[in-house]
Amino acid sequence: MAPAAVYALLFAAIVLEVIGTTALQLSQQFTRAGPTIVLVVCYAAAFYCLSMTLRIIPVGIAYAIWSALGIVLISAVGLIYFKQRLDLPAILGLGLIIAGVLVVNLFSKSISH
Repeated sequence: MAPAAVYALLFAAIVLEVIGTTALQLSQQFTRAGPTIVLVVCYAAAFYCLSMTLRIIPVGIAYAIWSALGIVLISAVGLIYFKQRLDLPAILGLGLIIAGVLVVNLFSKSISH
């Protein structure tokens, strides 16, 4: 599998997980069927896509990228869609997460580029 395809699958997994997490908020503790179904389908698809990336990317690196970008994206969804405000320490922390992902991807020899 080409590196671009692997990263596309990882990005798809991240987006699906963020959609699933958004649906989790909307499900109101699983009391609403529509968002609950979206949640289950998106999480299942996200884990499938993540599992496919593990053929090429080491699990620790894939999970670091998955969790970091997921945190940043779901924070953006919370900010924009749910009007959940972030304070300065939260914004700085998210910046550090992004910096960490960049360091891993740009400088680590643990992954093939």
